[in-house]
Amino acid sequence: MKKPIFTGSGVAIVTPFKDGKINYKKLGELIDWQIKMKTDCIVICGTTGEASTMPDSEHLEAIGFAVKHVAGRVPVMAGTGSNDTHHAVALSQASKDLGVDAILSVTPYYNKTTQEGLFRHFTYIADRVDIPMIMYNVPSRTNLNLNPDIVCRLSHHKNIYGIKECNIGQVGDILANCASDFAVYSGEDGLVLPMLSYGGLGVISVMANIVPTETHEIVEKFLSGDIAASRETQLKLVALVNALFCETSPIPVKTAMNLMGMDVGECRMPLIEMSDKGTEQLTAELKNLKLI
Repeated sequence: MKKPIFTGSGVAIVTPFKDGKINYKKLGELIDWQIKMKTDCIVICGTTGEASTMPDSEHLEAIGFAVKHVAGRVPVMAGTGSNDTHHAVALSQASKDLGVDAILSVTPYYNKTTQEGLFRHFTYIADRVDIPMIMYNVPSRTNLNLNPDIVCRLSHHKNIYGIKECNIGQVGDILANCASDFAVYSGEDGLVLPMLSYGGLGVISVMANIVPTETHEIVEKFLSGDIAASRETQLKLVALVNALFCETSPIPVKTAMNLMGMDVGECRMPLIEMSDKGTEQLTAELKNLKLI
């Protein structure tokens, strides 16, 4: 029986930069604050962490730092996906050696593949790296959907523990047909509650970077049976979620954190500063929630 990597809120933590380099002092502060505010898992070097701009040496350095700094207080999951299967294996094995608790592996992007190719891609990685894997299905970024029948075939692999799913339309099929110990996490902050209602275990979240306690409590309250309180918290954050995704993430969440005084620096190009219109929308909602 596979034990879930975590239940609750896993923060897809931003990578703070200063003078073009990772600001490790700030990253340590963010990790400590997240754990204090009830975040259940640190997800390092994901999309929100801008891993796609990192050479392997920096990518692995950031993962190693997170593992050491967390020091076992909560699980650490590392983004190690690639559209090159062999590269994904190398990143995953190196992350395992650094001591992560799990890896997050995105569906191959740009070169894409067939559904059978997806099955072989994830199986190839899982066969060669003996560590729990969470697959990541985000068609809006990859232009490739991991279909439910393939997810269900993969769910029986001993090292494939679950999926971060952004396509809510197929979650019912997944949970109805996959292995009983297969975990589903929401990949969309606006869909945590619906995912939980299907049987999901939580969320890998962008908004948790600025509202970690509330993100945790949406899950905690739902799973403890207080569905009304869970719903109330989710609905309270609808406008914030809309603002955090009005431009390409993580541009808005880093902007929000800087407005809140967290000093996480800018995004790396090709991501640029937030537009005046987007900043106005985001600022208004941060003020509405008394975050600034």
